[in-house]
Amino acid sequence: MVNRRVPPPDESAVAVPVRVRPGAGRNRVGGRYEGPHGPALIVAVGAPAVDGKATEAVRRALAGALGVRPADVELRLGATSRDKVFTVAAADDGVAARFEALRDGPT
Repeated sequence: MVNRRVPPPDESAVAVPVRVRPGAGRNRVGGRYEGPHGPALIVAVGAPAVDGKATEAVRRALAGALGVRPADVELRLGATSRDKVFTVAAADDGVAARFEALRDGPT
């Protein structure tokens, strides 16, 4: 189930806790991390953790992995932390299912 500890801004949005691994050799979305915002999705990006570059790369990678437009993914918490919470606006049930599959692996 999608973590709802941090309430999304509206009922149609989904809160997505993320653990960022900047400076990776390649972009990768998948895996579970028990973080301060609950079970989080691990997102590794090649961008460095400088001037918001890694956060922007994570936002785009997350959008691609969830099958939504990058404009639908917004940082909610954790601008300077590796533990972040993004919201996916106007999300349908498929987004929540894709998030859980990426975080927890195939069932």
